[in-house]
Amino acid sequence: MEAHAYRAYCLENVRAHYDIVLISGAEPTWEKEFVVDYAVADPTDQASLAAAGHALAERHELAGVLTWTEWYLVPVARLARQLGLPTTTPEALQGCRNKHTSRTLFARHGVPSAISVSVRTEREAADAAALIGYPVVLKPAAHAASMGVIRVDNASELPAAYAFAAQTAGHGVESTQVLVEEYLDGEEVSVECVTFQGQTTVVAVTRKTVGMPPYFEELAHVVDANDELLATVAPGAVAALDAVGVTDGVSHVEIRIVDGRPRLIEVNARIAGDMIGHLVHLATGVDLARAAADIACGMLPDLTPTRSQSAAIRLIYPVYSGTLTERRLDAEFTDHADWLERVTFHRDAGDRLVLPPDGDMFSARIGYLITTGPSAKVAQARSTEAYRYLSVQVTPAETA
Repeated sequence: MEAHAYRAYCLENVRAHYDIVLISGAEPTWEKEFVVDYAVADPTDQASLAAAGHALAERHELAGVLTWTEWYLVPVARLARQLGLPTTTPEALQGCRNKHTSRTLFARHGVPSAISVSVRTEREAADAAALIGYPVVLKPAAHAASMGVIRVDNASELPAAYAFAAQTAGHGVESTQVLVEEYLDGEEVSVECVTFQGQTTVVAVTRKTVGMPPYFEELAHVVDANDELLATVAPGAVAALDAVGVTDGVSHVEIRIVDGRPRLIEVNARIAGDMIGHLVHLATGVDLARAAADIACGMLPDLTPTRSQSAAIRLIYPVYSGTLTERRLDAEFTDHADWLERVTFHRDAGDRLVLPPDGDMFSARIGYLITTGPSAKVAQARSTEAYRYLSVQVTPAETA
């Protein structure tokens, strides 16, 4: 299961310091080894979530609640408020979830961002794109994981691009609108931040490799404990969190460096996906999952670095859509590569893989591999080396 592949480390790290009770949308499977109790409820249904939370509170003395899932941020904050537990306000988290609101707050507080126009029709999108100037980016106002995000280079591409973005936007809770935005041409990074009672500490910067144009699929990440870029991006990340009103929690702030200056993409008020929190732990020794739990319980987290190295993840995608027939990493190679921290496959032979535009990261990814090294350059080179020993076979969709 993908959730196990990308989030088990969070539960494992938190369990080392706290007893965990879980609210899950379905009967827990892999999670059971990490929890002492659970309740089944739809986390997006506020009434159901509240009933489950109060039921668990009757059986246990709850110290805090948290989520790492983007779509659950607002209802979980409301639950924390109902239980009298620490949280960033639901209103602030709604602003994070709605990228149009975020852009408005960035502008109000002088945080450099992108020109952005919220639209409801293809005609409005075309007018906004003409006003901003091509290339532009179309994206759902309230979604996640780069789903529905597409670059548009000219007016002829806009109708199909709008249909692509609008289809995903239609599933949004906080907003069903589409944003037409200035394309920020520069290196993309994320800033991993920890905020406790309104004070933010910038822990690490993650350099990203984004591909599959005109889409923005994330293909690789690297965290270097000594990344000199941290000083450049930290002030903008802190200003962005202040602007949207995040007061407590771990955040993943996305930025592009344009002409040497940081420009905000968005604030994600939760631990980053793609195992980035684990990369931070490997590179710096700072445990973001533990920090999130401490903050949820009203405790000052320990953010003292205990390591100084680099860690990289390479996400495994097929070259084309189809049916997976084989995926393996050479066993002899893995036995001798002590810097290969892990290789994880979460898709099996027989699984259907669908790339954008018909699919997304959830339907396309096969797994990932993580490497470490004394510097980002070495960790990435080792990632490339390991990838050469990877065998992935896919039967193309048209012949599957």
